[in-house]
Amino acid sequence: MIDLRSDTVTKPTEEMRKAMYEAEVGDDVYREDPTVRQLEELAAEKLGKEAALFVTSGTQGNQVAVLTHGKAGDEIILEADSHIFYYEGGAAAALAGVQTRIIPGIKGQMPIDKIREAIRDDRDIHLPHTAMIGLENTHNRAGGVILPPQYMKEVYQVAQEKGVAVHLDGARLFNAAVALEVDVKEFTQYVDTVQVCFSKGLSAPVGSVLAGPKDFIEVARKWRKRLGGGMRQAGIMAAPGIVALTQMVDRLAEDHRRAKELAVALQEIKGIQIELESVQTNIVLIDVKDTGMTAHQFLEELKNCQILGSAFGEYLIRLTTHRHITDQDISDTIDAFYQISKKRSQA
Repeated sequence: MIDLRSDTVTKPTEEMRKAMYEAEVGDDVYREDPTVRQLEELAAEKLGKEAALFVTSGTQGNQVAVLTHGKAGDEIILEADSHIFYYEGGAAAALAGVQTRIIPGIKGQMPIDKIREAIRDDRDIHLPHTAMIGLENTHNRAGGVILPPQYMKEVYQVAQEKGVAVHLDGARLFNAAVALEVDVKEFTQYVDTVQVCFSKGLSAPVGSVLAGPKDFIEVARKWRKRLGGGMRQAGIMAAPGIVALTQMVDRLAEDHRRAKELAVALQEIKGIQIELESVQTNIVLIDVKDTGMTAHQFLEELKNCQILGSAFGEYLIRLTTHRHITDQDISDTIDAFYQISKKRSQA
């Protein structure tokens, strides 16, 4: 199978497997696992933050951030299609007891004036306290688009004026940095806290990191424990994260190149609609409505061609490139789209 469902399907490299086998370990709840400590220190340095906390997943990292920034009855501001709002099982409400105020964005960007308007006035006892503004970079449901540093700066300036924290769901943040050819700190300087995944394009088998001020991370550590995230000899899982940060970042450019080549070719096919300017990293969103098929119907045809993708709406398909996708896989996928569309037009 050519698996284009997600970059989460990537398997660890041989270097990662070796690092797991050889990892020096200890009890991380006692803060005695040297490999976990090494990963946290490395991540904090790369992200430009005082401290970092190794967590099991991006969702756990985001929810620990929400729990630490806010309290029950508070409100957090999120883009309408953000991962925290859309894909985390209502965890912000279920776990933190916060309500979400969503703002529709344009390519993942909430309008600055709408963010300003959404921040509550704490002097009015009828209103909840605004505890956090959440950003997502790259933005998954917008097609892997990048929130530029200048936009993030503008959000951060509003937040600082109003005394509100900014959290970045940076699950694929290194994709954004590589695509713009900038240091990742160009983004993280404009947020208070940031979560980054190791288990997507960076190819580690598990884990994410939450980074921010030292006192924030101390509180976050307790929330991680409350959520059952206190791990013991966790260095075995942290070791691939070190390899991810030191060896796997630059190669993300290959995924971006293949995604663009795929998008350029597919948009020439009758019935296929792609917004090319939104293909900025490793995600391609494909509208198949004009083929007369739904996304699920089209995906079934692709599956018959040994290709897997994801449905992102009734007529929208997401294809995601990653380390295991080759140039030949891209060619085969393009051919499959041609054949399916041709067969449909002749039906």
